[in-house]
Amino acid sequence: MPPATLRNSLAATALVAFVGLYWNVFGTLISDWSTDDNDSHGFCIIPLALFFLWERRDRLREIVPRPSIFGVPLLLFGGFVLLAGLYGADRFLPRVSMIFVLAGSIVFVWGWSMLKAVAFPLGFLVLMIPLPALIFNQIAFPLQLLASQAGEATLSAAGIPVLREGNVIVLAHTTLEVAEACSGIRSLVSLMSLGIVFGYFTDPRGGVRVAIVLSTIPIAIVANAARVAGTGIAAHYYGVAAAEGFFHTFSGWLVFGVSFILMFVVARMLVRVTPVARPTEVLA
Repeated sequence: MPPATLRNSLAATALVAFVGLYWNVFGTLISDWSTDDNDSHGFCIIPLALFFLWERRDRLREIVPRPSIFGVPLLLFGGFVLLAGLYGADRFLPRVSMIFVLAGSIVFVWGWSMLKAVAFPLGFLVLMIPLPALIFNQIAFPLQLLASQAGEATLSAAGIPVLREGNVIVLAHTTLEVAEACSGIRSLVSLMSLGIVFGYFTDPRGGVRVAIVLSTIPIAIVANAARVAGTGIAAHYYGVAAAEGFFHTFSGWLVFGVSFILMFVVARMLVRVTPVARPTEVLA
């Protein structure tokens, strides 16, 4: 059998096996994306990863396939993680195992050069996996307290009587709770994902891309703190209705839009102030 035909057969077999193994895992992923606003950005990750893969099509055609048996350990490790998650009734491990199984399959069928070429689209898929509850809570609760503290400080500076008890802000006529949904972790994850995509198209330098992604963290935190403070001020002057329903949802979208604009401004500044490496001149 010709090598190309053998590779195609192996790739088709791997694809069928992958779909069979992870059919239920994908079902739970889609369910989480549909029911949890913190994970709804997952719907955008796979199409974007496929676009990044399509964008590399010319480069991928030039790669000479060199199948490697070292893809088997990656496959076995991914299978072990999958079984550990299934037997441990854990959702996170089976989802992470998909990345290892895909990586192992690529190495086994096409080789390490192919894996290197598709490393970014493959790694980008990690963003579609919701954080496990243990890690999520470790991030969300400090963000709740930080937003509450910033809101209290802003309200006090504005001359509004305020008392804070943990993540609860007590005003003269109402009480506001900075709940988990208001911690800002949703906008933080979404803005970081957007920062990765934006950095990818903005500048080819890895350092600049990383700086753009890292800049989204303080931007998202400060923007959410401003939202909490603004909600407190509105609730003080216009009543609790200003902190609920349409106004609450609209403020979230407004703040996210402002966050994106700030990220855009920071990215343009980073591109301008970061010197471009020039090729070394060779003296005759």
